[in-house]
Amino acid sequence: MNYDVRHRTEISYAELVSEAHHVLHLIPRSFGRQQRIAYVLDIEPEPSELALKEDYFGNVTHHLAIHEPHGRLLIESRSRVNVEGRAWIIDLEASPAWETIAGLLARGEGDALDAQQFVFASPQVVIGRAVRDFAHASFAPGRPLLAAAMDLTRRIFDEFEYQGGVSDISTPVGRVLEMRRGVCQDFAHLKIACLRSFGLAARYVSGYLLTHPPPGHPRLVGADASHAWVSVWAGEQGWVDFDPTNGLMPEDEHITVGWGRDYTDVSPTNGFIVGGGAHEVSVGVDVSPVDGESGA
Repeated sequence: MNYDVRHRTEISYAELVSEAHHVLHLIPRSFGRQQRIAYVLDIEPEPSELALKEDYFGNVTHHLAIHEPHGRLLIESRSRVNVEGRAWIIDLEASPAWETIAGLLARGEGDALDAQQFVFASPQVVIGRAVRDFAHASFAPGRPLLAAAMDLTRRIFDEFEYQGGVSDISTPVGRVLEMRRGVCQDFAHLKIACLRSFGLAARYVSGYLLTHPPPGHPRLVGADASHAWVSVWAGEQGWVDFDPTNGLMPEDEHITVGWGRDYTDVSPTNGFIVGGGAHEVSVGVDVSPVDGESGA
């Protein structure tokens, strides 16, 4: 399936910004079942400096600097991406026991050495007793890892309520567990904390999700949003994705931008400014299926 993705961010400042430096994670990755076909980035005012780089995790990033005073920043990315569904069915029960995978990670053998960096706590993922106690019901002794990960995914989906406005990017995992409410990044951080509490490797995946309007209603421009889910390392089966917000395993409607230890590694926009005062941020995302493979 081919998709056109448009991500528009507008920041209005109460006072002029005299200097700005930003890092953007807005370019979908090319890997495996996903291929980036085209990409365009528009920025107003025009950056004084703009560099395209790969970060530590292999995500494509833009580093930009604006040296002229400005009271508004507009960043619009447009991309075309092809995402293929899996050509095989993953047998969750056929995966190794979770203790086996945890043992490989503890020893850092072979491919486990690279995955090992996703076992430990990170800025947004604190591993505590409460998190491990919550996850314990999914991790019976000897249970296949992927079956346990799917059970945990469904439990978060069933037991937590999706609700915006009750959390932000700094909300601790423990607080999400207490509230039983939050948004996709909260549920991704919670699931990652649960997996890591058992010595398993889990990474945060940032991207987009094709949303479907209710029957009889048109798609609304700008109604889509950035999305987040989780990938768990399963030994010879590699990295396998799970979406706790929707209680499923991603197929061809999830578009990956990047991955890292948690949200802080792959936030769409990040950086610092001089001046500006109070500011308002407006974000609009559109994900649209398309035919053909012409440019975005």
